[in-house]
Amino acid sequence: MDKLQITGGRPLEGEVRISGAKNATLPILAATLLADGPVTISNVPHLQDVTTMIELLGRMGVTVTIDEKLRIEVDPTTIREQFAPYELVKKMRASILVLGPLLARYGEADVSLPGGCAIGARPVNIHVAGLQAMGADIHIENGYIKARTGKARAGRLKGARLVLETVTVTGTENLMMAAVLADGETVLENAAREPEVVDLANFLIAMGAKIRGAGTDRIVIEGVERLHGCSYEVMPDRIETGTFLVAAAITGGHVRTKNTCPAYLDAVLLKLQEAGAKLAQGDNWIELDMRGRRPKAIDVRTAPYPAFPTDMQAQFAALDAVADGVGTIIETVFENRFMHMLEMRRMGAEIRLEGNTAIIKGVPKLMAAPVMATDLRASASLVLAALVAEGQTVIERIYHIDRGYESIEEKLSGLGAQIRRVPGR
Repeated sequence: MDKLQITGGRPLEGEVRISGAKNATLPILAATLLADGPVTISNVPHLQDVTTMIELLGRMGVTVTIDEKLRIEVDPTTIREQFAPYELVKKMRASILVLGPLLARYGEADVSLPGGCAIGARPVNIHVAGLQAMGADIHIENGYIKARTGKARAGRLKGARLVLETVTVTGTENLMMAAVLADGETVLENAAREPEVVDLANFLIAMGAKIRGAGTDRIVIEGVERLHGCSYEVMPDRIETGTFLVAAAITGGHVRTKNTCPAYLDAVLLKLQEAGAKLAQGDNWIELDMRGRRPKAIDVRTAPYPAFPTDMQAQFAALDAVADGVGTIIETVFENRFMHMLEMRRMGAEIRLEGNTAIIKGVPKLMAAPVMATDLRASASLVLAALVAEGQTVIERIYHIDRGYESIEEKLSGLGAQIRRVPGR
């Protein structure tokens, strides 16, 4: 397995182009199953999770082609089976997103219970309960969700008012995709408000869906008979944007992120300003300047959008580790998302864990050490810590980082970081 070698101590300087959003691309790829013709998607990031989703579509018989401009064309009309096998779903829990589209379009789906990052339980009961309320017959057998439209009128799901037990992004997305071809009106109450949910809704609307309220906690979907093909550009990745801005802040650097959207990052930008960063922004760029200053410790509490994102918690833990003062990080979304803290301790970070709270006393300098990535965002935090550590840090298990960051070593090298990928033994 590949490793990253990083020699810390260099302030980052320059411009970096932000890739398309992984967490928007995956549901959009799943939603192509709803169309009755080819769909073209652009600004797709080259990531392991995207490759896994494309492989899953291909396994079902869907035709996927990539042109010279890295646009992906998906033709769902060649589908042979409505089956998502364990060996693919276990790699990435977002594979569960094919459940709603398959059931709505074809009246049946056999989808393995998901795997993915080891950061918490993330059960799929809300997906299942919502589909059952829309008339699906569902049972779980040998680790597979077996769903059929059953006796639903004309083989279609029926519209329903669904009150989601907790705010869930993938649950909202799956049920919204199922509802667009349902008979009648579906209302999702307590829906997730994330920009990626809005991007999926906009994609569905481009195919002919009738959706209003995306971006609020109440989404109303009027079912239609069919959806057609379309062309669509995926939104920029707000988490990649935030990660590079923290990289600039933690190294005392000066970086401009291009091809991004500042409106998606209000909570993150506020915390960077609290840490002492100078920020400037335009329609599609954000610039951070931390030259000559040490970050100030900040307190973070994760919560669903528009509050501070759980996917940025690990990066700000790295920032607090070298900040002036004591910061606390409270994780309310996932119950098992502090594993990176133990690795940062190996680099000299002073971190005390109390349940879902991390108390971090900033130190003037971290020291290089061999560390191991445990999940996607944890691996990003270790890269950030290594950028300011004295000596050469080796990060193992970087397949996690390849799931969510496109060409991270090339992008950081372009900003002046001493980083290289080396093959493992």
